Amino acid sequence: MTKAEIITEIANKTGIEKVDVQEAVEAFFKVVKNSMVSGENVYVRGFGSFVVKKRAKKTARNISKNTAIIIPEHFVPSFKPAKVFVEKVKSGNK
Repeated sequence: MTKAEIITEIANKTGIEKVDVQEAVEAFFKVVKNSMVSGENVYVRGFGSFVVKKRAKKTARNISKNTAIIIPEHFVPSFKPAKVFVEKVKSGNK
């Protein structure tokens, strides 16, 4: 499902104009992105958590040149679904 399909479905279920739904969805994503960029985690009860994970510094190997590469510590975005969400997906129709 794409973002456009999500917007259409929300507009159909709520009766709100597509333009207004699109602004709300875009604002939600912007808030989540900005929060995670500043190092904050975002928790949505019953859905899941958008968390910032720290990856430690490590040594990797470039196979083609057979040289060692040092990858510095960095942060990556991650999503952890809530237990309720996981259970609904497990018991859903596929």
